[in-house]
Amino acid sequence: MRSRRAVALALVAAFAVYPRLRRSIRAWGATSEEATARLPGDDLLEDAGGVSTRAITIDAPAAAVWPWLAQMGPSPRGGAYTYDWIENLFSLNMHSADQIHPEWQNLDVGDLVRSHDDRPGMRVEILEPERVLSNRSEAGDWVWTFVLVPENGSTRLISRNRIAMKGAAAGQHLGMLVMEPGSLVMERKMLLGIKERAERSP
Repeated sequence: MRSRRAVALALVAAFAVYPRLRRSIRAWGATSEEATARLPGDDLLEDAGGVSTRAITIDAPAAAVWPWLAQMGPSPRGGAYTYDWIENLFSLNMHSADQIHPEWQNLDVGDLVRSHDDRPGMRVEILEPERVLSNRSEAGDWVWTFVLVPENGSTRLISRNRIAMKGAAAGQHLGMLVMEPGSLVMERKMLLGIKERAERSP
């Protein structure tokens, strides 16, 4: 009984505090303008219950950033430049590359990238080299878009996730308490990983 009461109190506290932290969690690194801007790919999932926009400045031109995005994906592609060991706890078969592989640069609209043949994948919906890469899940409930914005020799890399929330409202809120902070940990590492790789590229 005491443990149940402690869990209940912890959940109440989390629900009370989380709204104050949510903006910084969902918009890490992004300006207010970037977080609220209409981006390519938004129309692929208009009715999104969860939206995050995270960004980073990379001291390299878009041409040096794009190849790292183009080759992302489960093995045999270039991984996600985040915590591979966490990804692979879910059998995602991620192995982050530390160099650009020409054989993984051939990406086209309609291509499907998946971790295993029997698992849902992400389909390339928008591909504008050095500008936009937008993928949508086969179920249509998740759109992940990368936008590259040149900025005086540097590049702003903007990552937007749009997710359709399913289930009762209480369940959605409870899921967000776990999903959004967890996605920040992984996506922050990914953005920093792309930045580090692109900035050291010749």
